[in-house]
Amino acid sequence: MIYKRSSELFASAQKVIPGGVNSPVRAFKAVGGDPIFIKKAEGPYLYDEDGNKLIDYINSWGPLILGHAHKPVIDAVIAIAKKGTSFGTPTEIETKIAELAVKMVPNIDKIRMVNSGTEATMSAVRLARGFTGKEKIIKFAGCYHGHSDSFLIQAGSGAVTFGTPNSPGVTQGTAKDTLLAKYNDLDNVKKLVEANKGEISCIILEPVAGNMGCIPPNEGFLEGLRKICDETGILIIFDEVMTGFRLAPGGVQERMGVNADIVCFGKVIGGGLPVGAFAARNEIMDYLAPIGPVYQAGTLSGNPLAMAAGLAMLKELDSNREIFESIDKKTAYLHERMEKVLLQNNIDFSINRVGSMISVHFGKEPVTDFASAAESANLGTFNKFFHGMLENGVYIAPSAFETWFISDALSYDDLDKTIEAVDKVSKTL
Repeated sequence: MIYKRSSELFASAQKVIPGGVNSPVRAFKAVGGDPIFIKKAEGPYLYDEDGNKLIDYINSWGPLILGHAHKPVIDAVIAIAKKGTSFGTPTEIETKIAELAVKMVPNIDKIRMVNSGTEATMSAVRLARGFTGKEKIIKFAGCYHGHSDSFLIQAGSGAVTFGTPNSPGVTQGTAKDTLLAKYNDLDNVKKLVEANKGEISCIILEPVAGNMGCIPPNEGFLEGLRKICDETGILIIFDEVMTGFRLAPGGVQERMGVNADIVCFGKVIGGGLPVGAFAARNEIMDYLAPIGPVYQAGTLSGNPLAMAAGLAMLKELDSNREIFESIDKKTAYLHERMEKVLLQNNIDFSINRVGSMISVHFGKEPVTDFASAAESANLGTFNKFFHGMLENGVYIAPSAFETWFISDALSYDDLDKTIEAVDKVSKTL
């Protein structure tokens, strides 16, 4: 494939945008080479600035569950834009999407709209701290919750070691209140809770991890966390920015039957526009301003464009719930046939899948946490696989630590072409 125009655009972008991108993973730093600049997209396809057509497995990092430029969403945005883009006042459409979200998701009474997943998780933690009167939080290595200071933390090997900043600009004072746990390790969490008894406000996690590749929770892991929180008065926050309205109409809470105290949303709830949200039962949400003491605000929160896109998306998912069965079947089809060709070509790999989230890890051992994901990524096989797939017209995430997101716009012919590409590329690995 030819990427002349994309390379020229990247060179120009680097002169005026840090690293040439407005979000780091787009820069292809993890896989090498110059990023692809997209000109347009429709259905399951991206069309880049050099005229290449690519089967898309990123789907704007998850929200486009029904494909690009989905007509009901586009029509809704166009119609509302003609009435104005933002007012800074309440609008009826905010209530409509809130009512639908509360109807679809179990165990929530109220929802607050924000503008990004980072805002949602940051606000959820502040709310948990305000509600419990405690300051420390537990997060898991490999779970990404946006770029708020509290989440950019790594820690030493000891179970009671305080976190140290993982990015310049994050203060030691912030880091000391974040405790790092190992995903899928209940004993590790229990030790942290015991060592910091009475000091922890919340445990936050991706209930199905998507930022170290797709990693499902081990059997009993979510249930065990729920039990720990019930016994200690700690709140559990599900970061469902990726999984909400994707793995089921009610997200992981519905799919796996485990309730969270606070749930964070993004991606699908915005229909492709910048939206985040967090939700909980009344007693917790009523701690928010203007009726409670915990302050949170946003000038563009609940803006009409984003609410129109999100409402159109949720309406379709709610009224056509067979979409979830369809997309799960397509992902299973892709999984089974990729597995077959990788085995035939003697590649060391493991594939993790939950619903319409899937990832391929290259290595002999199963990937169950951040350490095993990093071990797989460090082999370097993924980088060759990524560029090989790109050369064969398939666009997957340019990082071994990202999940693939399947859209229902993909046809079985698209899936077969993807499997053919996997077969072709795996012969070169």
